[in-house]
Amino acid sequence: MLISELAERTGVSARALRHYEERGLLVPARNSSGYRAYSASDVVRVAQIRAMISAGLGTSVIGRYLDCVRTGEHGMSLEMCPDLRAELDALAGRLEAQQAELREKQRRLSELTAAGASARTPS
Repeated sequence: MLISELAERTGVSARALRHYEERGLLVPARNSSGYRAYSASDVVRVAQIRAMISAGLGTSVIGRYLDCVRTGEHGMSLEMCPDLRAELDALAGRLEAQQAELREKQRRLSELTAAGASARTPS
C-alpha cells in the first residue's frame, strides 16, 4: 500500500509517517516507481509507535525499544528489560513531578481567587 493508504488506515498523517521513517521507526520498501510501499505489518507498527508516543515516549526512546513491543489478542505490551524499565521509571518520575507542580499552581490560584472574592464582599 502507498503512504496515503497507510495514513488513511492508521489515522496518522503522511507527514508523520515520513517522520517515523526519518527516525528509523518505519522502513518501507520501494516499488518500481520509487514510491514507498507499506505492508499490513506496517499498520501494526504504526499502532505500536502511536501507543508509545501517547504514553509519553519520544521517538529516540521508541527507536531503542520498539522491538520490545508485543501485540496480541489482549492489546499491546512491552517486554521489559532493565534499560527500558529505567526509561519508563524516569518518565513516570517526571510526570509525577509535573503533576505535583500543577497541583501547587492550582492551590495558589484557588488562594488568589478566594482572596479576591473576600476582598469584594461588603462588610
